[in-house]
Amino acid sequence: MTGPHPAILSQLDRLVAFDTTSARSNLALIEHAAGLLSDLGASIRLTTDDSGGKANLWATLGPADRPGVVLSGHTDVVPVDGQDWASDPFRTECRDGRIYGRGTADMKGFLAACLVLAPDFAAARLQIPVHFALSYDEEVGCIGVRRLLADLETLPVRPRLCIVGEPTEMRVILAHKGKKTVRCTVHGHECHSALNHQGVNAVEIAAELVAFLRRMQRRLREQGPFEAGFDPPYTTVHTGTIHGGTALNIVPRECRFEFELRHLPRHDPEALMAEVRAFAQSLAPEMLAVSPAAGITLDETNTTAGLAADEDSEAARLARRLTGRDDGGKAAFTTEAGLFQASAIPAAVCGPGSIAQAHKPDEFIAVEQLAQAERFLRGLLAEMTAP
Repeated sequence: MTGPHPAILSQLDRLVAFDTTSARSNLALIEHAAGLLSDLGASIRLTTDDSGGKANLWATLGPADRPGVVLSGHTDVVPVDGQDWASDPFRTECRDGRIYGRGTADMKGFLAACLVLAPDFAAARLQIPVHFALSYDEEVGCIGVRRLLADLETLPVRPRLCIVGEPTEMRVILAHKGKKTVRCTVHGHECHSALNHQGVNAVEIAAELVAFLRRMQRRLREQGPFEAGFDPPYTTVHTGTIHGGTALNIVPRECRFEFELRHLPRHDPEALMAEVRAFAQSLAPEMLAVSPAAGITLDETNTTAGLAADEDSEAARLARRLTGRDDGGKAAFTTEAGLFQASAIPAAVCGPGSIAQAHKPDEFIAVEQLAQAERFLRGLLAEMTAP
């Protein structure tokens, strides 16, 4: 089977070499991509974070007076700290038909294919425009794309549809879960552990809340709601971090933990959060009886919409035609597609690589997946130049 154009492999190596871990700037990669697209005659728009150290890129080729197709991907990657890599994670290495490197699957492989095919789009007589959307900080809550979408509201012509190239092994994904992340801080009252009746143990109160979340997860697992096609087919609740206390003989004054809800796209997470808040409030009287400064705060740090695309939307039909697959899968992970959809831009998820390789040491993308992405984009080009 024919492999991808060699330029895609070269471009992927170039993109992987940019250390765009979410804690770092992505400007070098954005400047690289903007330079390539600008040289092709693309119009360029940048939106930045408050510091100016990170940016989204919006680049358009073709007629700007009509709705176009968005090819969307994030530029940031997760850290490699503490992971055991067999090769330099920020250089690509090809072994046994696989390209190894941080971000090869998630999701610089898709970006590399888009950038290499961009000259073909620029040279064609496009009937509708193609937009390249590169975002920052997707891995920490789909943060950057929100500013990009807000900027699009100012444009006279809205995009027609969006393809988000997250790794799906080139399967068309039309639904994925949403995500809500919450930081809980328990404010207790410190005292000597021998006199613990005079204190409010923040760690123990936090443990009651974590146990409540665990019971909620068990209920959702057993009673639903359920939606076939998701793995697992129910909303999940997960406590990821917890920190509290200073010494064994001191009743802890503070404890913090973080939890997340990964909810089915049609399951309202606010109803679950109302349950959590009500339980937290039920713990307050006993705490306040000891100290008026005691209490529990629940801070929602991020909310990202799920995706529930219309099976017959233009985005869905286009993605199916280009892949030659008449399916519409579902994903447990969250992408920027839900935010595009919430902004009235029909979206589907389809890209090279496997999510099973994302975030792992020795992350890789199969060379054949890049070849499939190239065929997908060439098929899109043919459709966009058809009379």
